Amino acid sequence: MGYKNLEELIEVVRVLRSENGCVWDREQTHMSLRPNMLEEAYEAVDAIDENDNVHLREELGDVLLQVLLHSQIADEEGAFNIEDVAKELKDKLIHRHPHVFGNVKVKNADEVVKNWDILKKEEKKDRVSQMDGISKSQSALMSAQKISKRAVKVGFEWDKVETLDNCIKSEFDEFKNAVKNNDKINMEEEMGDILFAVVNLARWYKLDAEQCLIGANNKFMKRFRKMEEIAEKPLEDYSFDEYDELWKRAKSLLK
Repeated sequence: MGYKNLEELIEVVRVLRSENGCVWDREQTHMSLRPNMLEEAYEAVDAIDENDNVHLREELGDVLLQVLLHSQIADEEGAFNIEDVAKELKDKLIHRHPHVFGNVKVKNADEVVKNWDILKKEEKKDRVSQMDGISKSQSALMSAQKISKRAVKVGFEWDKVETLDNCIKSEFDEFKNAVKNNDKINMEEEMGDILFAVVNLARWYKLDAEQCLIGANNKFMKRFRKMEEIAEKPLEDYSFDEYDELWKRAKSLLK
């Protein structure tokens, strides 16, 4: 199998960054392209959620463009190039899949993950704490999930779900107490504790908190749009009771 289009794409990006290329592309840096990397990755995830392969193909191309641009910039700086990126990834995949490229035997996917973690730890010898290496740029919810999972890997886990339930209730009580005292700083801290505890609850039941919230967001927006559609007057003119009734109607129409 040849990769003519991929090779030509790499050359196109090189030309765009050259003296005879595009003034915008030439001005870009790793930092200026940072928002684009995030945006394109999120748009690719949207296409996955929509199960839209045509859209996904396009968005993966946009993600690939970001990889190629960053690699070209690094090449110009003498740091690395796209070949170095590909080699490092290839070597890592081979090393972390000894059950495929070596003689290691595994029984199931759980053992694959366990071996992956062991090999990753061997590679990242500079990481002293379980909390090292957690991205500072990802969403706080995704970070909370990873932090929780890292802690559990070394046995820092609730003894039973009832204890976790009590913890969540306790965090709500502490938040209400902060509200009672009109202590904004403590309110913010306690709200964070509530959210982190709920993430732990999701992890306990093997649920992805990020996906749970995405689902809730989509459901709310769908119901709100239906509410706007069936409203008989501007929403601003609805009383609380009228809003409640309108919400129930919208909910029933979407079942």
